[in-house]
Amino acid sequence: MTEAIIALTIAATMLLGSPGPATLSLAAVGATFGVYKGLHYLAGILLGLTCAMTGAVFGVATIFVQWPQAKLVVQVLGAIYLFYIAFKIATAPVLMNGEYSNEDMPGFRDGFVLNLLNPKAYAAFFVLFSQFLLPFETTPAQYFAASLVIFVVAIVVDCIWLVIGSAIRSFFPIPGRHEQRVCYLAYQLLLRQRGHC
Repeated sequence: MTEAIIALTIAATMLLGSPGPATLSLAAVGATFGVYKGLHYLAGILLGLTCAMTGAVFGVATIFVQWPQAKLVVQVLGAIYLFYIAFKIATAPVLMNGEYSNEDMPGFRDGFVLNLLNPKAYAAFFVLFSQFLLPFETTPAQYFAASLVIFVVAIVVDCIWLVIGSAIRSFFPIPGRHEQRVCYLAYQLLLRQRGHC
């Protein structure tokens, strides 16, 4: 049992912790708004991940395998929403004290929708649930235990990405509008490059 938990933990860390829409947006939110202000967004990311995990358990990932058009629709919707969130981050007004306005900050709903439309999450769960179920006697227990381990891993890796973003924030001076646009473009290029891998 211990070996199975370790194997699942390592696989989940590699799949959920690698750069993707949710993790990179968490780093961007941390860099722009800080850890504390990014917690609502993180909670939305985790709830969206839970819904994606539940969907994967009930076969949504196999729908994507059998009907690539469905996956394409979700990818397009996810990309559009990702651009919307990136735009919100990049255009958040800077206040006089160097802080960003809370009104344009991505929140709980943004994180939830982003991860709900994140095809990387469904693909990761498809791999994890097909290869790394924990050895319990009943199938529901296997899926529940694996989901619990995966969720704990997701909390840890997503918090790390948020903290990394916040740590990067302290190395840069308060950006002006020009610097914000450059960061926005770099973020978009990174996401597009990641989408082609």
